[in-house]
Amino acid sequence: MTTGSTATVFGTEQIGRARYAVAAVFTVHGAVTGSFATRVPWIQDHASVGAGQLGLALAFPAIGASLAMPLASRVSHRFGSRAALRGLLALWTLALILPSLAPNLLTLCAALFVYGASAGMSDVAMNALGVEVENRLDRSIMSGLHGMWSVGALLGSAAGTVAAHLGADARLHHAAAALVLTALGLAACQRVLDLRSEPDEEPPPRFTLPPKSALVIGAVGFCAVFAEGASLDWSAVYLKDVLGGSAGVAAASTTAFALTMAVARIAGDKVVDRFGAVLTVRVGGVLATLGGLLVVLAPNAPLALCGFGLLGLGVAVVVPLAFAAAGRAGDNPSRAIAGVATITYTSGLVAPSAIGSLAEATSLLVSFGLVTVLAFGLVLGAGVLRAGDRTVTGGGARTAPEKSRAES
Repeated sequence: MTTGSTATVFGTEQIGRARYAVAAVFTVHGAVTGSFATRVPWIQDHASVGAGQLGLALAFPAIGASLAMPLASRVSHRFGSRAALRGLLALWTLALILPSLAPNLLTLCAALFVYGASAGMSDVAMNALGVEVENRLDRSIMSGLHGMWSVGALLGSAAGTVAAHLGADARLHHAAAALVLTALGLAACQRVLDLRSEPDEEPPPRFTLPPKSALVIGAVGFCAVFAEGASLDWSAVYLKDVLGGSAGVAAASTTAFALTMAVARIAGDKVVDRFGAVLTVRVGGVLATLGGLLVVLAPNAPLALCGFGLLGLGVAVVVPLAFAAAGRAGDNPSRAIAGVATITYTSGLVAPSAIGSLAEATSLLVSFGLVTVLAFGLVLGAGVLRAGDRTVTGGGARTAPEKSRAES
């Protein structure tokens, strides 16, 4: 059924069910990432690759995601949002099996390319549907959805830690996890909104440059993801090597950062609804900047640990709000979201190696000085997220373009 008003297409109860369904999809998506991350050492041994070769292989998920993301909007146009998400999410959960099967570097790179491509396309599809549900609810939910992704990642990593502790073969572990997560994902997709394009609407191009709005919004996301990636990958090394912290304190830094991000994202929607996206990100940027300064200036590991916690708290809601702003900034939400996602994925790819290269040329202290500067960039650039700020229209939500939206 085609209609000019999205409000008449879906009832309140149906939209409410769709919100929880999308949250479940985000949780499943995160659980795949958590399941994979904990078994990387096993995969490295099985493929007989060294540290340098593993670093090369681990670049391929981001490469695959960046190349495949623009295809997500075309898949949604062809099959409708529900069928597209169902297929892309199943492709992602089943792709979890591939890396553990790779016997050498070449096959591992190929497996991780497919793994990343399926991750990226399903990521765009679920974020686009999340924005659609948020528009219809007229309140922020994107931060909470990304919080559920973090919860899923923690659950997947917890299960993977148990499997690794028991000495389970990663091929069996990942096969079992993939089947369970595929079943859960397919069940969740049954209740997401089913949006379809008009019959006479031109399909989006297979590959296209991101729109200008996505580039500007993506720059803010780049700053946040760079700080996130640097903190997750290098915080333990920083506490141990620079400040002489114990192994336990160093390991706690990653946990502290991940937990503050998850808690902040789950609680973030109420803050965004109360103060708006721009002010929330600006204040988050101040907190992240203070956290970075504390890391750089701290005389001991416990104070620096608090700094990493502030960094996680400050950057937590930026990426969800960047996706929300991109989904409202133009006539093609999926294309804009794909553009922002590509930029943020690139940031996640660049950050760890950039921090390492800068540390080798100067020091790790200087590297986290760069992180602090980028965190301050959130304060300066928060205004570009005004497209996703509900305060700009007196409390009413700006809806995504409504042409070509219909219920199956």
